[in-house]
Amino acid sequence: MLLRILRSPPVWISLIVVLAASILPLYVSGYILGLLTVAYYFGVFSMAWDLLFGFANEVNFGPTFLIGLGAYTAGILDNLYQPPIFICVAAGVCAAVTGGVVLALPALRVRGPYFGLTTLVAVLMLQNFVVVAAGLTGGEIGLTVPDVISIDDKVNYWIALGFMAVSGAILYGLSRSPVGLILQASGQDPVQAGALGFNVTKHKLAAFIVSALFSGLAGALMVFYLGTASVGTFIDVTVGVQVIIGAVLGGRRTILGAVLGAVFLIAMGEALRPLGDLATFIVSAIALGVVLVFPGGLLGMVKGVREAT
Repeated sequence: MLLRILRSPPVWISLIVVLAASILPLYVSGYILGLLTVAYYFGVFSMAWDLLFGFANEVNFGPTFLIGLGAYTAGILDNLYQPPIFICVAAGVCAAVTGGVVLALPALRVRGPYFGLTTLVAVLMLQNFVVVAAGLTGGEIGLTVPDVISIDDKVNYWIALGFMAVSGAILYGLSRSPVGLILQASGQDPVQAGALGFNVTKHKLAAFIVSALFSGLAGALMVFYLGTASVGTFIDVTVGVQVIIGAVLGGRRTILGAVLGAVFLIAMGEALRPLGDLATFIVSAIALGVVLVFPGGLLGMVKGVREAT
């Protein structure tokens, strides 16, 4: 299996792209590095979401529930007690995984749109909790985090890039492993997969836990990069939509394509910012056009061009 993964063209292309991206701090401004740093964390959000949707075929409309749990748990702990950052990050990951299990156990008992609605309600509940518990969470104003990983934009960039690369390698390897194949079979035909002796619910729960782990970890790391946590940054439904669009735009069931989609969305949104509200419409229209013309996303488009030539 390892040899098959290493022979995969996307793996080598991704490795070359990561190596090229690692030297960008030597040539570009801090503004661009900051933009890419956020894009890399969003890439992890999208990859984690794609594992659950692309393979287990479970439409999670609430990725920000897991992201928000990781970010706010780490931020609140640092705000109150200022322990070492790695303890705050570990606490954020534990909170995201625990919340993921608590949400997944009842949610996986339902099928189709009901699973998605359950996850969406969880996001709204968390958002309301943040507003109501303003004394603890900072409410609508936001939570200030005293500590940051680094004040050097280059260091922050390399941390985000390394984290994204390692996360992508793990998630891609998992998706191509026997577990990934069972998830894919369970997503396409759960009845037949169950008839073959596979525990469909157990494998989908495992996928949800893995997705929660990486979402919570990325959220916790990102809060120590930004130095603040707010509903609009981590929990808002529009943030979840951006994560979902990034994964679908890059290419469903590709894992690595999710990074491409996330970087594209953030880069285009920033480039078109002078247009104001029209920028969101243009970016959304481009994403919709790509998905309609190339259902396989950006990676599917590249693959189709390569096969045509």
